[in-house]
Amino acid sequence: MNLHEYQSKFRFAEFGIPVPHGKTATTPQEVYEVARELGGPVVVKSQVLVGGRGKAGGIKVAQTPEQAEQVANSILGMNIKGLIVRKVLVDPASNIASEIYLGITNDRAAGKPVIMASSEGGVEIEIVAKEKPEAIIREHIDPFLGLLDYQARNLASGINLPHEHWKLFSKIASSLYKCFLASDAVLAEINPLVITKENQLLALDGKMIIDDNSLYRHVDLAEMRDTDAEPKEETQARAAGISYVKLNGQIGCMVNGAGLAMTTMDMTKLYGGDEIGPANFLDIGGGAQANKVAAALRIILADPNVKSVLFNIFGGITRCDEVARGILQALDEVKTTVPMVIRLAGTNAEEGRAIIDSATIPNLSSAATLTEAAKKAVEAARGAK
Repeated sequence: MNLHEYQSKFRFAEFGIPVPHGKTATTPQEVYEVARELGGPVVVKSQVLVGGRGKAGGIKVAQTPEQAEQVANSILGMNIKGLIVRKVLVDPASNIASEIYLGITNDRAAGKPVIMASSEGGVEIEIVAKEKPEAIIREHIDPFLGLLDYQARNLASGINLPHEHWKLFSKIASSLYKCFLASDAVLAEINPLVITKENQLLALDGKMIIDDNSLYRHVDLAEMRDTDAEPKEETQARAAGISYVKLNGQIGCMVNGAGLAMTTMDMTKLYGGDEIGPANFLDIGGGAQANKVAAALRIILADPNVKSVLFNIFGGITRCDEVARGILQALDEVKTTVPMVIRLAGTNAEEGRAIIDSATIPNLSSAATLTEAAKKAVEAARGAK
């Protein structure tokens, strides 16, 4: 789950990281009031979960409250890469002397978090990594020991930070790691962390990505979720308790189990070649009850690219005959002519296939193996084109 800039910075502030004392607003009049309260020049920043806001005209400086109101009038309602600006952050303008990048993410290869710093602040870290990899200083963090003082000093030394700022920089780095850890984040990033002309360190921009799997223990963070940037199908799936990711193929996949779902997607791509592939990742979970199957079907069929649907259900504790009845019940609720291939394996698989075959539904067919099912789904998708 992505947090907005203002949400990330407010979260950083809770852990003692210095941030501008800005406020959010949803109308030009509110922007005027905030700017008048702050006094002096302000920066009006669009709050949308997409990069390139500045280049799109979504970040502007205003010298007076009246000018801030005018600027807000042009930013609010803007369309930036398909997202409508509904809220802005009004920050006091800063006198920037230099910019630093500071961020923490998980290094899966090392099996531990890594903190990164660069003197190339204000630039996307991916660009720096590609064009000037030597400009990024890294320190892996032992989860049992946390970020150690010498590691923070290594970062400060590596980016040639003036020695007078080392103490505060180390404190900010330590606080960022505490925030990262306490939030179950997969990314916590300050870009840029600036040195102002008043010789202060300040986190001007912030970004956090929270692990979805941890949100059950972070109710306060879960409430911050902005679904505008998410495909509506993923929002619906989450509400139904279904794991779903939209893809660009033509075969809708409904599977129970993440590993089996990945295998199913691979098989459709294997036999579909360059033209045909999976339209989604969908893990319906255990049980495959009729109401859940119906909800998943609605989500899959809402995608206009779907030309066929492949069910791949393994019956462990759940019996395949019960799953088959659930599928038929769901098809009574969700009427469609899209070809569907059903592969059942495990407990009472033969009985389940018999139920599907005896239903004599024209667009429904069964398969004994995943290979057979994938080939049938691919051919059905090709035939529908």
